Amino acid sequence: MINFILDPKAGTPFYRQIIDQIKFGIATGKLKIGEQLPTVRGLAVELKVNLNTVAKAYKELEIQNVLETHQGTGTFIGKTEIKISGKEKCQKLQEICNEFCTIAFSYGFTIDDVITQLQKQK
Repeated sequence: MINFILDPKAGTPFYRQIIDQIKFGIATGKLKIGEQLPTVRGLAVELKVNLNTVAKAYKELEIQNVLETHQGTGTFIGKTEIKISGKEKCQKLQEICNEFCTIAFSYGFTIDDVITQLQKQK
């Protein structure tokens, strides 16, 4: 199971963030075929968002055959294999870096400060 994290500052709608996290979870193997996801209500409460936000994300993923919903038992990861292209991975990393740098620079850190700290993370 993955821990869903929503970022209100990301500029991406919450339902889209949920979709992306599920797809990346499947692509990286953190979510397995047949694994049950939290209920719409349960995830909405956990993330403190409207039920419709989670329902919209789940519905879109159902249409793409990524999720399967079984009446009375829940929502599960479907059999559709998700592959994240190198281009998409680079784009996601660029978004993360842009957001990270914006925050770091707003606190007065230089690019050298950031690089030094990142090198210590190994």
